Amino acid sequence: MKRALALILTVLAAPVSAEIVVATEIIRANTIIEPGVVGLKEGDVPGVHTDLEAVIGKEARKAIYPGRPVRKGDVGEPALVERNQIVTLIYNANGLNIETEGRSLARAGEGERLRVMNLSSRSTITGTVLPNGNIQVAN
Repeated sequence: MKRALALILTVLAAPVSAEIVVATEIIRANTIIEPGVVGLKEGDVPGVHTDLEAVIGKEARKAIYPGRPVRKGDVGEPALVERNQIVTLIYNANGLNIETEGRSLARAGEGERLRVMNLSSRSTITGTVLPNGNIQVAN
């Protein structure tokens, strides 16, 4: 009985290993990740990608070196808006539609939040990047 209990505890206490996504060569920041530059490796690292399909086609937010795991914050949607780019700001509320120009203060992809300077008022606002590169501003 004691032996069976000890065996069960040993099995439950054993570290769980899974496959994680790692870089197979240097991935430079702001580049699109292609199938040949990432692979799977046995590992037990929290906060990293475990599915190649979730990484391929995304953009590297920072440099990732060979053998290093690809963390969730290391990749994101490809940037539609570059820093200092002139963008269209769109505000819709209660039938009121306002469009004006702004200057982006960072890079961002579809669905990401972005700080933008309104060129008319020189105020800084935050909006969400739309699929066409415009910025949706909400109240």
